Amino acid sequence: MQTPESFCQDSRSFYVGGNLSSPVTVSELRNQPAPPTLLVDVRSSTEFASGHIPGAVNIPMDQIESRLGDLGLNLPIVLVCQSGKRARMTASLLEPCRRQIRVLEGGTTAWIEADLPVVASVRTRLSLERQVRLGAGLLVLTGAILALTVNPHWLFLCGFVGLGLSFAGLTDICGMGIILEKMPWNNLSQCKIAGPNAKQSGTGP
Repeated sequence: MQTPESFCQDSRSFYVGGNLSSPVTVSELRNQPAPPTLLVDVRSSTEFASGHIPGAVNIPMDQIESRLGDLGLNLPIVLVCQSGKRARMTASLLEPCRRQIRVLEGGTTAWIEADLPVVASVRTRLSLERQVRLGAGLLVLTGAILALTVNPHWLFLCGFVGLGLSFAGLTDICGMGIILEKMPWNNLSQCKIAGPNAKQSGTGP
């Protein structure tokens, strides 16, 4: 397995480009002429599925170091996330490797607010990670309230949730996420969304 040092050394050997440039705005990206740009969405796969810029490829931030081969040899790169924070963090990882990198200012949120089209493959606009955090928070809150008002044994519910989150962090296996993924609102629908006020089009299940 490559260390961060070997990752950058190998990248300098095989990927020659420029340096991290100034952020690119939504209007600049939309009207950008040739040469073509590789648009890389660094969010999780479920966030990507809930709505992404047309033509973007999904390489989550935690996989970027192991997927340099997917970035192309000579194309400039524009990194995209939800609001820009993760894209900037990813850019800082790639900058020492001499890539031609820019970050979309405002991320996917700014793109949607500009009423530009996004592509979605799930019904829900809430990512699976956020659903898990919401569900875990509600379970802990419920257990704490019931422990205070009904029976102290309800504290075990809080402990169970904490144990489950710790297990998920150690193994990358989240039981709650697996269950939520099978819920009807997370089923694939392969629809295209024109903007926050537009109707969805496409075929559903």
